[in-house]
Amino acid sequence: MHDVQPLVEAVDKLADRFRSLPQSKLLGAVPGHPSRAAAALVLARRLAALALAAESGPEREFPDAGAFAAGDQLAVAGHDLAAALAALPEGAAVALPDGPAAAAEVLAGAVAAVRETAELCA
Repeated sequence: MHDVQPLVEAVDKLADRFRSLPQSKLLGAVPGHPSRAAAALVLARRLAALALAAESGPEREFPDAGAFAAGDQLAVAGHDLAAALAALPEGAAVALPDGPAAAAEVLAGAVAAVRETAELCA
């Protein structure tokens, strides 16, 4: 089993921050994204895609539920990924589009992506 606690904590912290942002901040542009909410959606979609890959599930569209749902969508996607990775045995690989990657690498990359988005949207 993988220690997914750093991912859960990072996702929860960022999701809570998005839930408390006023509309002006949610819709404010950040480098590379038309808004903070859009940056959160990109991250949530990435985490959801990784979760589906870890579960060997088919690709699915992750909907845009609007700026005010950004925190909730991020939390759901992050927790889904954490659960999927926690269920994998040590040394397991995740079948990504670019080729297989160790679950530990996927976990580390997800934590880094959450932290990068947090910095970008500060």
